[in-house]
Amino acid sequence: VSADWQKYFPDNASPFYSLPSFLVRAGNPKHIKDWNDLVRDDVQVIFPNPKTSGNARYTYLAATAYAKEAFKGDDAKVKEFITKLFNNVPIFDTGGRAATTTFVQREIGDVLITFESETRGIRKEYGDDKFEQVTPSVSLLAEFPVAIVDKVADEHGTRDLAKTYLDFLYTPEGQDILAQNGTRVRDAAVEAKYKAQFPDVRLLTVEDVFGGWDKVQKEHFAAGGLLDQTYGSR
Repeated sequence: VSADWQKYFPDNASPFYSLPSFLVRAGNPKHIKDWNDLVRDDVQVIFPNPKTSGNARYTYLAATAYAKEAFKGDDAKVKEFITKLFNNVPIFDTGGRAATTTFVQREIGDVLITFESETRGIRKEYGDDKFEQVTPSVSLLAEFPVAIVDKVADEHGTRDLAKTYLDFLYTPEGQDILAQNGTRVRDAAVEAKYKAQFPDVRLLTVEDVFGGWDKVQKEHFAAGGLLDQTYGSR
């Protein structure tokens, strides 16, 4: 794709978005409401290994962003918070699907952290009466960008078709379909239509909290970075 691919479509070429959210068992027996509940001694948390899962990296960053605010930027307390969170995870699966299986089918853990859109799919597949979705007070914006792969589109003569499809995702009809399938959308009218489905949440961004993805990669995900320091030898 071209270097300025995000400029080809509105909203950073992301017609829909989601956020790390919580899925708890029916009745929310552990009364889990926010990130601080996840570090309690009586709570077991399920999410994938942030070393192998992009989904889990958003979870890690969202929890870190929460801790940065809660502890007013005290790095030592932030690291302690994240270490406690990791210590409450009994199994680190390699990906989101395996983590869902651990929580839903193996019935391990009190709360699953995954994208909000995924929690809706899980409830639809396994039963609304078995699980509840909990939206934390603050989370991290997770965008799902789209792009035309120039080389492929030009080789196959599908550029116009690809653009027509991606443009459709921004139309009211396309946005409505996306919202029906559990993702938050950009269109204000469609957003209002499904307001009851998407609780209010204060969304932070990687750019605002961490200075962008390049900086995150160097400071958190590189060998010996902050993730390694809190994740340890698990």
